[in-house]
Amino acid sequence: MHTLEQLRSGALAGTRRLDLSCDLTALPDEVFALADTLEVLNLSGNRLRALPHQLSQLHKLQVLFASDNDFTALPEVLGDCPALHMVGFKANRIAQVPAAALPPALRWLTLTDNAIGYLPTELGQRPDLQKLMLAGNQLTALPDSLQAAYKLELLRVSANRLESVPGWLTELPRLSWLALAGNALVWAFAEDFSEDVPLPEVPWTSLTLGPLLGEGASGYIHRVQVAGWPQPLALKLFKGAVTSDGLPQDELAACLAAGQHPTLTTPVARLSQHPAQAQGLLMPLIPPAHVNLAAPPSLQSCTRDVYPGGFRLSNELALSIACDVSDALAHLHQRGVMHGDLYAHNILIDPVHGQARLGDFGAATRLPYQQRYLCRDLLALEVRALGCLLEELGAAATSETADTLQAAHKHDQAADQARQAMLGLAAACLSERPPERPGVAEVAQALQSLRSDRS
Repeated sequence: MHTLEQLRSGALAGTRRLDLSCDLTALPDEVFALADTLEVLNLSGNRLRALPHQLSQLHKLQVLFASDNDFTALPEVLGDCPALHMVGFKANRIAQVPAAALPPALRWLTLTDNAIGYLPTELGQRPDLQKLMLAGNQLTALPDSLQAAYKLELLRVSANRLESVPGWLTELPRLSWLALAGNALVWAFAEDFSEDVPLPEVPWTSLTLGPLLGEGASGYIHRVQVAGWPQPLALKLFKGAVTSDGLPQDELAACLAAGQHPTLTTPVARLSQHPAQAQGLLMPLIPPAHVNLAAPPSLQSCTRDVYPGGFRLSNELALSIACDVSDALAHLHQRGVMHGDLYAHNILIDPVHGQARLGDFGAATRLPYQQRYLCRDLLALEVRALGCLLEELGAAATSETADTLQAAHKHDQAADQARQAMLGLAAACLSERPPERPGVAEVAQALQSLRSDRS
């Protein structure tokens, strides 16, 4: 985090990113001295209510964060910024989104946890729109113009007031990650998949809090020891009432509907009696040999996960991960749950033994079992997310074949055929015509056949 003193002294001359969180009520004039270099401006955690009309002078500005401020409307001056493509105004008091406030190059818009009841038609007229995060608002409908948002891949509209799912939503060619829970949708859920045994409640006072294991959009993960519990557990402590994905109670409901599966991470207990009334879930502690398959999307990648440079997997490990994750997803779909966040960064793998576990139900949606065609169409969107993962796994599964083709041609040829088959499945899942995509159960069965052929 930078300081006003650094800015005013000229110590930040030439900087490409500026982070200011110092109780600002107005944007300091000295920011405009950075116009020739500034690309990322982070003004989160201040008391701003407006932005100056000179903001467009920051002609290289690409990213603007202004979460946790006092805006009541998205500033129209944003629309005058030619290079601005990422806008984040989470947790303000925004009730109005003027059409003029939408930058022409808009790619990623985050307006989570505000008071927005209406979105302008012009939102669907931003051809580069790829990521749209609107959870925790008061929307009763989405603008029909979004049916022209052909590049839209991630949409978060949980915890709003939507009464129906527009028909065009399931026809979007690239939509892959969707969160719908916590709306006014009159959906009946399958009672067959309610929890067989209610989760026990564990009071806060019985926990011994251990180290922080990780942090996601919706909460913090701590290692904990529970009095009377034989093994340490992982505690997911939610950050607040509304997260980037939706509401904690909807995540819990999805977890309960999901039930238990060997390649899923689902809770074993609920937290109670937290001194600040925070909500939490207790889950099995994943063995330390497991690591995240990838890092979350970056500002540059937008909707795709970030893998380390030179990341490689053996064909066997890539296929094993693909089998485990597709099995987990088929289990969820069969139980009427759309995961909503099927990403490599939500998958833990054991690189030695080839095991994978899918977790994080923050964006999950329970689907209406009586509306068979709507369920099918919504789940077809998530098949594309699986296609993205299979594509990434196939691209990484090259390390142990290139140098051994000459020495073990027959073995490596079979391995490469399996990889090509997996990429073929990925291509089918990535079809831009959602009805033409295979079902997850079909993909899971095909992958298991590939693994059986390899064993």
